[in-house]
Amino acid sequence: MAVSISVVLLLVILTVIFLRSGKLKFSHALVCALLGFYLASSSLAPDIHQGLAGAADMVSHVRP
Repeated sequence: MAVSISVVLLLVILTVIFLRSGKLKFSHALVCALLGFYLASSSLAPDIHQGLAGAADMVSHVRP
């Protein structure tokens, strides 16, 4: 749960930066958000979740 909150926070920060710099229009950000909601309710959601959880697990085992 902590990883997904961190990822969401990072994506929100990046979106705000892109919106303020003019490289991302509000309509594009809205379309991306809607795509996220549709993906979350689709049959691909468990596969996406497992892939992200596996990637987070792999990154958490890396020692600097």
